[in-house]
Parts: sequence; structure tokens; C-alpha cells
Amino acid sequence: MATWTAYKTRIQFGFAILAYLMVLVGSVTVVSANSSAPWRYWVSALPVVPAAVVVWLVVRQLGRLDEVQKRTQMQAIGFSLAATGLVTFGYGFLEGAGLPHINATFVLPLMALFWFVGLTGLYLRARIRR
Repeated sequence: MATWTAYKTRIQFGFAILAYLMVLVGSVTVVSANSSAPWRYWVSALPVVPAAVVVWLVVRQLGRLDEVQKRTQMQAIGFSLAATGLVTFGYGFLEGAGLPHINATFVLPLMALFWFVGLTGLYLRARIRR
């Protein structure tokens, strides 16, 4: 059964993601309407603030895990880091050979995908060993 702390963290995470999405949509709308304004760079960077809150919540939650869960998460994050680095490094060479340039905003979703793959692989490995 989950504790109040776990519920509270999920609620905070949900509000932080909601705030991120609201600020993101708002900043994109404002920058699109004022594409020549000198302050558009500051407004376009505003979604970083709620995203930083999300990062803080994730790190705080990782600190609350037990040793086995921390080890599993760190292995999955390590796999994600290495796999993302390998893919982006390799694609950099392919760009030199003529493939189109990919925006850097695709790196974080790629890292999240590899983190999920790493967690799934660790889960399946533990299930097979039993």
C-alpha cells in the first residue's frame, strides 16, 4: 500500500507537469504572436522553470527509494545515458554524410525511451531469474 508521501509526490508531479504544459503553450502562443519582440527569447525560456521543478521532484523521489530500487534506477539511467550518447554520437557522423540535422529537443525523449527500455530489460531479467 502506498504511503501519503508517495501520493503527495504524485500529486506534486502532476501539478508540475500541468504547469509545464500551461507555460509551454502560453509561451509558444505569445512568441508566435510577437515574433519580432526583443523579449521573445526570455518568454520562450519560461517553460524551463516548471521543468526544473519536475527535475527537483524526480531527484527527491530517487532519494526516497530503497537500495534495490536505487540500484535498478541507476542501472537504467546509466543504460539510458550510454545508449543516448551512442545514438546521438553516431547520428552526428551520419549528418556529416548527408542525413538531415535533427533538433536537439529530441535528445530528452530519446533518453526517456532508453530509460524505459533499461527498466523493462532489468525487470524481465529479474523475472526470468526467479
